[in-house]
Amino acid sequence: MATPAAVSGRRPAARAATRVGAFWQSTIGKKIVMAVTGVIMVAWVVLHMLGNLQIFAGPARLNGYSAFLHHSIGELLWLMRAILFVSVVLHIIAAAQLTRIDHDARPVKYARKTPQAATVASRSMRWGGVALFLFIVFHILHITTGTIRPAPFVEGDVYGNLVGNFRIWWVTLIYVAAMIALGLHMYHGVWSSVRTLGLNRPSPNPLKRRVATGLAILLWGGFSLVPIAILLGWVR
Repeated sequence: MATPAAVSGRRPAARAATRVGAFWQSTIGKKIVMAVTGVIMVAWVVLHMLGNLQIFAGPARLNGYSAFLHHSIGELLWLMRAILFVSVVLHIIAAAQLTRIDHDARPVKYARKTPQAATVASRSMRWGGVALFLFIVFHILHITTGTIRPAPFVEGDVYGNLVGNFRIWWVTLIYVAAMIALGLHMYHGVWSSVRTLGLNRPSPNPLKRRVATGLAILLWGGFSLVPIAILLGWVR
């Protein structure tokens, strides 16, 4: 028989689990999860972009940076990857469930849509998210593991692998197209997250839109610059 202390110890845990479950089941809870995980992914993407731009400092700098990540702070890197993986999974599940809720609430489409409040970014969020997920899988198999090899792959030679691959026009095209999807997704996702988390006051010209626009352009340009520069021969 369980002791009173054991029972009382289980009750707070059970109540906490119930609160978490109720939070997740609510629409606002799913939106908050999407917002928070979105912020985590944005932070990761920004750091990843800054790392990639070190290619312009030469092979020693980029390869040294890669070695530092994998050997000097390897455990921290794996922790960050675990957090990112959980964030991606929760983000996708929340997005899929919110889409289903929206569809169930309005199974018959409106006869006439009023798109004046919509943007290309907002209308492309769902298919753009799917495209980005597929690109991430391709990117890991291509650059990280070297499973997909349009060009020779050398373990540890990040600089050489990037230059060799982005000299191939269709590889560069895939990455630049994916970065367009990333920019659109980031634009709508960032200002939606800020609105969901209540970090900006209502305004006719909200700051969150300007910040989202700047961040989306920065990420698109920063990531696209590397493959384009290699393809054009600016990086050898």
